[in-house]
Amino acid sequence: MSKRNSQAAKTAARERLRQERERQAKRDKAKRQVIVAASVVAVLAAAGGIGYAVVQANKPTGWDAAKSQPLVKPANTSGSDGTTVVIGKSTAKKTLTVYEDPRCPICAQFEETVGSTVKKDIDDGKIKLHYVGATFLDKNLPGVGSKNALSALGAALNVSPEAFLEYRSAMYSTKWHPNEEDDKFKDDSYLIQIADTVPALKGNAAFQKAVKDGTYDRWALEESKIFDRDGISGTPTLKMDGKTLTGPDGKNPPMNVADFNKALDAAMKG
Repeated sequence: MSKRNSQAAKTAARERLRQERERQAKRDKAKRQVIVAASVVAVLAAAGGIGYAVVQANKPTGWDAAKSQPLVKPANTSGSDGTTVVIGKSTAKKTLTVYEDPRCPICAQFEETVGSTVKKDIDDGKIKLHYVGATFLDKNLPGVGSKNALSALGAALNVSPEAFLEYRSAMYSTKWHPNEEDDKFKDDSYLIQIADTVPALKGNAAFQKAVKDGTYDRWALEESKIFDRDGISGTPTLKMDGKTLTGPDGKNPPMNVADFNKALDAAMKG
């Protein structure tokens, strides 16, 4: 082989080697770009995931979330927020306002003793009942049972005034009403179990869904504001024409039928 041919071969080999190195460098650069891009995507995804997790962690839950949920007014109510609950015949000339907290043991005692008399007076057209639900015991005791039970009462009221009255009576009954420190009303299943004793609510799929979904949770919160707004200090409180009905001591509500009838008759005349 001549020196010229040998030199040409070497030159060609070096050129091929240079071209191969350039191709390899391009491949390496492209690979690095892919790795960097993937890393950026991973970092952004992680940051997005962390941001999402933070947002989710800070989102209100439970009854805090209920404050901003849409307000659904039960049927058979009036007022801008659907928080006016008046039950009875339109011909009744007087209205008895009753403030009650579902967890209240004294309310349970009143309803178990006097509730049937109040119901008869409503049915007879003697009075209308203006019900005001309170939830102050949830603030004073652990739990959310007052709010949850009031929401369930809203679901019953949406069915009918009669279903509401029967369900309310069942809640306060000796069989179903828990000690105020036992927050059994927080459990939807327990509230539905009570409702199954009321013919209009037994197996009522729409009612049960409303309880489980918390359809009337926001309504319960709005309803309970009336207790504070009216300056009521305890439950049960009974009022007629702005005056409080009391028993013989002039301070506490009438807790038996005789005392209730006496206080109501006096209020009807006044």
